[in-house]
Amino acid sequence: MNSEPLKTVVPTRYWHKLEDGRVQCDLCPRFCRIKEGQRGLCFVRACERGEVVLTTYGRSSGFCVDPIEKKPLNHFLPGTPILSFGTAGCNLACKFCQNWDMSKSREMDTLADQADPETIARAAEALGCRSVAYTYNDPVIFHEYAIDVAKACRARGVKSVAVTAGYICPEPRKEFFSWMDAANVDLKAFTEAFYHKLCSGHLQPVLETLEYLVHETDVWVELTTLLIPGENDSESELEEMTQWVVEHLGPEVPMHFTAFHPDFKMLDHPPTPPATLTRARAIAMKNGVRYAYTGNVHDETGESTYCHHCGQKLIGRDWYLLSDWNLTADGRCSKCGTPCAGVFDERPGDWGARRQPVRLREFALE
Repeated sequence: MNSEPLKTVVPTRYWHKLEDGRVQCDLCPRFCRIKEGQRGLCFVRACERGEVVLTTYGRSSGFCVDPIEKKPLNHFLPGTPILSFGTAGCNLACKFCQNWDMSKSREMDTLADQADPETIARAAEALGCRSVAYTYNDPVIFHEYAIDVAKACRARGVKSVAVTAGYICPEPRKEFFSWMDAANVDLKAFTEAFYHKLCSGHLQPVLETLEYLVHETDVWVELTTLLIPGENDSESELEEMTQWVVEHLGPEVPMHFTAFHPDFKMLDHPPTPPATLTRARAIAMKNGVRYAYTGNVHDETGESTYCHHCGQKLIGRDWYLLSDWNLTADGRCSKCGTPCAGVFDERPGDWGARRQPVRLREFALE
């Protein structure tokens, strides 16, 4: 690594000055208007010397090698390891956040590790990771850092995966996702009331991001919805959501329905019953979603991938361990020849369920 210290505060592009002397951040639909020395809701984009800067460039809450199924991605290089990292802050304010210690952090001490983009790409390659995940908190808020890492990764043949809520404006969205190879987008609910009350955001920008990704990019997309009892798990909402997905995105976009556990500011809600996830999966499949999954519970049937034509189990999963593999070398059902949507190698990876924390200092060049 360069002997000069890594700059952690860098200029950004998506903002403009207001007549009253403030600046408006145009990265996401919040459009935070801030004065000199103030930060936006995400906490990591601030006004310094009359411009919006990113304050966490090159700083991370830690790096870990995960199974890619943990993102969750079931149709993108199954069984392979993925180098995962995040920073701090978030541009939504979800009361049920499962990673609130990082996404809602106001303490830069949370960012215990530091790495320049080239070091991350070099580490991923050396560790045998096929891809790097920008996760734990939403990568759109560390837009500049994520893109630079993705550029360095692409130069080494390493893929980039965004785990995001999709809350981003059209112009930065186009730049950001031009460097991503896959995305798991958190579709938190299908009502404006939910987004407003529990996330301090809006639904429509997320739907626009999803349509953009599926119809205007080559990014592989999967969706995740955390089902919270009494909030977004009604049969009518699940019917409407899954019908919208099939109509607007197509039947081949996988959907993951995952279990909520009480956390952050929603300790008064019970955990999601497994039966709720099974019901959501059944509704999705009834409405034409070809690949629907349950998550955060032990459910081999709900975790596995099946041929939508003949019903053969294509990829068996037990938590993050793969068992059955009945795909041909070109990603078709070995029984009937029907293609399975996704990005597959000839054979699955064998990383398994391991979670391996790593320090990137050893991969830095002196």
